[in-house]
Amino acid sequence: MTTNYRDTLNLPNTDFSMKAGLPRKEPEILDLWSRTDLYGKIRKKYENKELFLLHDGPPLCKW
Repeated sequence: MTTNYRDTLNLPNTDFSMKAGLPRKEPEILDLWSRTDLYGKIRKKYENKELFLLHDGPPLCKW
């Protein structure tokens, strides 16, 4: 007899799927972003703000 440990865990009930399914889900998300022009809205929101640059990593040195 095997023990089903799933019944012993105290996990919340959510509407989220337990499987990510990224190869199937990513095209749907990208399509939603395209249809709602998400990138354009973000650009418009910050168009008159001061430019902020994040430099990630060490500086380049050509010695």
